Amino acid sequence: MQKIIAANWKMYKTRAEAAQTARDLAEALADGTPHDRLVLVFPPFTDITVVAEAFTGKKNLAVGGQNLYPAEQGAFTGEISAEMLRDAGATWVLAGHSERRHVFGESDELVARKTAFALAQGFKVMLCVGEMLHEREAGQLGDVLARQLATALELLPEALRGTLPGRLALAYEPVWAIGTGKVAGPVEVQEAHAVLRALLADLIGATAAELPILYGGSVKPANASALVGLDNVDGLLVGGASLEAQSFLQIIGS
Repeated sequence: MQKIIAANWKMYKTRAEAAQTARDLAEALADGTPHDRLVLVFPPFTDITVVAEAFTGKKNLAVGGQNLYPAEQGAFTGEISAEMLRDAGATWVLAGHSERRHVFGESDELVARKTAFALAQGFKVMLCVGEMLHEREAGQLGDVLARQLATALELLPEALRGTLPGRLALAYEPVWAIGTGKVAGPVEVQEAHAVLRALLADLIGATAAELPILYGGSVKPANASALVGLDNVDGLLVGGASLEAQSFLQIIGS
């Protein structure tokens, strides 16, 4: 399975800054990404076009939107549509990121609607799931992941369920390890990824083995190699360490 190394630039970078970072990445990866890896960048909406332009014609480089609203158009001030993302050059959509869930209050049901709508619109989706510290300490890891994943997939029409390989990726985010400097240890990461793989098998059957599961939580050049080398870890979702091209390139090559 192709490893996915994804960058979430969150609310950082002007167009000029994003363009420079994207060009640096594209130039460094001009001969292709290492180890048969897909490099994916989720920039702010205003930067998608310049990143997509820098990645044009480059193999295994893609760009996505950090969010979308599950409607074709309408009176949804401050939101962005699938067609707007497509027009800007995005081919992926991030759904259910922990900051959308816990800072902006997105419910499991809204994440499910976004996931289904994005897939129906022809986008590839990276669906984020993960537990908060009090949930882990209470032994609720399995319950939280089961609720988030089942809710996200239950709205998918049967016709879409058969097309998920190559179109849906999961990102496990231990919320307590995002931006805190803490990293889930190998045992914790493998436990969570094994739980997700089993849940996927229950929900969609044999094709569950074909869906990549990424780890995201304070990933840095120093720990990337150990994390991506773990069994059942099919890539990394990187936050702050992806903002500088050289730092992100180290992670890509890990």
